[in-house]
Amino acid sequence: MRRILSLITLLLPLMLMAQKIAVYDSQAVLNALPDKAQAEAKLKATSDKLQAEYKMLQADVDKKYAEYQAIATDPDTPAAIRDRRMQEVQEGDKRIQAYQQQAAAELRAREAELMTPITAAIQAAVNEVGDQMGFDLILDVAKTPVSYRSANVTDITPQVKQKLGL
Repeated sequence: MRRILSLITLLLPLMLMAQKIAVYDSQAVLNALPDKAQAEAKLKATSDKLQAEYKMLQADVDKKYAEYQAIATDPDTPAAIRDRRMQEVQEGDKRIQAYQQQAAAELRAREAELMTPITAAIQAAVNEVGDQMGFDLILDVAKTPVSYRSANVTDITPQVKQKLGL
């Protein structure tokens, strides 16, 4: 039993050294894809529509608040009217907050919808290049901090771009 453990202890570093490791830059690949620009344009269009609606809601609340301020200091205005106007302003604020949360969630979902096929295509290309070139491990330098990279590590970014037709 001790011999087996000793043998494993001696061979493990050699097995790790024998691995073929490569790197690629997913951000460089992503930025080179025309699909990314199209996705960003669609996402901006959605964001612009959501922003326009937000501005409309905000303008409505601002108008109600200005109306409230105009009657708030008027001693001849009954308290019931002042209270109703203040309640309208508060309800408007709540609607704006709810809308902001809904819009942010919708924008995140739209981004995921647009970017998922793009990132899946990149991953498929990386997998294909890795299989073809016989790599054991491929690191994405855009996502994984690499403290040191020797000249022996292969950068497969050009091959991934080629697989994607770039």
